[in-house]
Amino acid sequence: MYTGPLRALIDELGMLPGVGPKSAQRMAFHILKVPTEDALRLSDAIVSVKERTTLCAVCFNVAEGGELCGICADDRRDPSVLCVVEDPRDIVSVERTGEFSGRYHVLGGALNPLEGVGPEQLRVRELLARVEAHEVTEAILCTNPNLEGEATAMYLARLLKPLGIRITRLASGLPVGGDLEYADELTLGRALEGRRDLEG
Repeated sequence: MYTGPLRALIDELGMLPGVGPKSAQRMAFHILKVPTEDALRLSDAIVSVKERTTLCAVCFNVAEGGELCGICADDRRDPSVLCVVEDPRDIVSVERTGEFSGRYHVLGGALNPLEGVGPEQLRVRELLARVEAHEVTEAILCTNPNLEGEATAMYLARLLKPLGIRITRLASGLPVGGDLEYADELTLGRALEGRRDLEG
């Protein structure tokens, strides 16, 4: 129905996660309607985030303007405790609790054989290398409490157990089938406090 730049914009917006065709069309018309300077600010923000944002060389969290993220660069964080998460967004959720003062490791997803995500697609080798090379004494497996997250946690527990470190998992308080991104601070804080040991 639409052609040219408008069609291209609708198509690109429709490729964003959680955005269907109608939402993409609404956003495109909103962008068309706002003043040019507002649309250019959005455009500049997208270009800037792609040019100036990278992944941390140590934990694979989002890093701005350097090799290390703010957490890895912070000497006050405890390097002996690693919180292993699926995605950088999960770090934001854990940090909001104010209960964790260690460091992180971002896997880049969870095991999902149906979608072709195996251990090779995740940063498992890098996790094992960090544990072996540093004075890590505990790994908190903070994957999402769904089927893929549980499978990933059990897989990692089996790999980490021979390394002689404490392996824990978040305690109750998080609904099974939910995502960390949507958990409130109190629930996630209680789950962190009551984490339990995992048998590999």
